[in-house]
Order: sequence, then C-alpha cells, then structure tokens
Amino acid sequence: MTSSPTQGVLYVVSAPSGAGKTSLVKALLKADPAIRLSISFTTRAPRPSETDGRDYLFVSRERFEVMLTEGEFLEHAEVYGNFYGTSKGSITRDLNAGRDLLLEIDWQGAEQVRQHFPQSASIFILPPSFNALRTRLAGRGQDSDEVIERRLAAAAHDVAHADAFDYIIVNDDFDHALLDLVAITRSVRLEAARQLYRHAALFDEFRRI
Repeated sequence: MTSSPTQGVLYVVSAPSGAGKTSLVKALLKADPAIRLSISFTTRAPRPSETDGRDYLFVSRERFEVMLTEGEFLEHAEVYGNFYGTSKGSITRDLNAGRDLLLEIDWQGAEQVRQHFPQSASIFILPPSFNALRTRLAGRGQDSDEVIERRLAAAAHDVAHADAFDYIIVNDDFDHALLDLVAITRSVRLEAARQLYRHAALFDEFRRI
C-alpha cells in the first residue's frame, strides 16, 4: 500500500510485558486526543481493571477462529496461550478518513502490520534493565512466579526484534519516555509530504510571487 498525505497516521507501539507500554500509551492518548486507540480482539479473560470495548474486545476462542477463517484480521498472534487480532477493515476505514490511530501490539503483530501499511510509524519500548523488568512484573501482583519467569524469558526474545522498529524508547524515567513518545508522533505528522498537502495554499501563495 502506498503512503498518502491525506491518510491518517498509523502508530504501532510494542514492548515486552512489564516495560510500561500501556501506561505510556494511555498518557499519550490523554496528551493528544487526536490519536485514537485501535481496540484489538482477544480471547484472554479481562483483568479486573479492564473494560470490554475500551481496553480490548473480548471474544471466545471459537468466535476468534471464525473471524480468522473469514479473513477479518489485519494481524493476529498467540501470546501465552491467548489469541489477539486487529480488524483490517476498521483500520483501513479510519486511516482513509484521515484519523490517526495507535496499535498497541506485540512485535509479531507489528511485523504483519508493516507488510500491509509500510508507511506506519513503529515504536519499541524498552525497560531500563532486565532486573528492573523483573521487579516491575513482580510488583504488579498479577502473575505467579512461574508466569513471571515465562514473561522474562519471552522478553529477551521480544527485545531481539527491536531493531526492526523505526524508533526505540528506553522507559527509565516515565515522564522523559512520554516526552520522547510525544516527540515521535509530532515528528511523523511534520513529514514533508503531509505538510505539503496540509499547507498547499501557503505553498501556492509563494509560487505566485
């Protein structure tokens, strides 16, 4: 798919579990209401703080498999025994309408999205260290020791794919990391092709001189 300055921007944010991705994304969306979060489907059970339709669209494994067979997903992946997927039609319609979207997905999903939307801006969030990640995962109090060890093992595999992303942010200090994330979204919007389209009248004015 070719990039068009009339389209919205698709931001793809990935990170190993516990790196602070979700908190950073929520803060970004609050700071920049023009960016909308694309809600993914999942077969995972909702956590106590999560709401269906706001955090995820929670569906049964059977329903997910039907949607997959019917080709409804832009990307999908299995993570820790649960399935996640993004609606292809919904993303395309919003981008064509000029809306900026953000996808919060894993590196496998990000790779699939890049194949369909090569003009997307992909961002990888890193924890400051492996020990810091262990402390964060244990501090959440949501997972058993066995699950935490599985997530730590998966984190090393996730980080090995960070070089495929356009931008990398180290989430050592939350406020600093948020400033970096905001800076990236603003930078993408200021790309020459988009600015030439948005300010066509201004450029025409100078051409007439």
